[in-house]
Amino acid sequence: MEALADNLLVRLAAVIRDPVTTTDELIPSGETSSYRSNPLRLSEFALSRRVPEYVGRSKAIHAVDLERRDGKAPEELMDVLSHFGDAEELLAKTQYGSCVFTNRPGDGSAREQAASCQKVLGGYANICYEFATKRYRSNCINWGILPFTLAKDAAFPYSDGDYVYVPDVRRGIEEGREEFAAKVLKADGTVDDITLYVKGLTPDEKTIILEGCLINYYASQNK
Repeated sequence: MEALADNLLVRLAAVIRDPVTTTDELIPSGETSSYRSNPLRLSEFALSRRVPEYVGRSKAIHAVDLERRDGKAPEELMDVLSHFGDAEELLAKTQYGSCVFTNRPGDGSAREQAASCQKVLGGYANICYEFATKRYRSNCINWGILPFTLAKDAAFPYSDGDYVYVPDVRRGIEEGREEFAAKVLKADGTVDDITLYVKGLTPDEKTIILEGCLINYYASQNK
């Protein structure tokens, strides 16, 4: 898994407006129990009860990012980045992945797979108004998923397929910044300014996010 890049671009793969989204909705239990040791297979069930299209959307987004990592310049990515600056320059400094928006995610059991399945599918961020539990937020951080929140009175009128661009996200995390100026590219081609927050990170959590995940963090400590 990659370390956090200078900039982050994510595409909304699921937008859930329910007041609360449980871990059992994020990754169902029961029929998935036999796949706990197979994260790729388990991820096929992510959000299957709430947004059946989520897995397919996330895979498509991830496929574009794999092209980027291969040194290619996918047309879709270049077109999107051109709305935020010089696309060629940004391509080398910007990660691309999927994102889930929910109002209050992670209620229920402390199931690590609720976060790990998103990461396996190429997820780089969650956006919400607040996390239902500290454990789910911690699991997201441990898998290198940015735990963005919104102000309580902020609107988020965006849909599946819209893009969220967060410039200078790495420097912001390094400096301990909690407020991030971001932009949303909508389907009609217009761009909105929004403010995202990453509040209360511990020093270790900051390093985990910068390294890309907890596994990378441990590897860096053992060098």
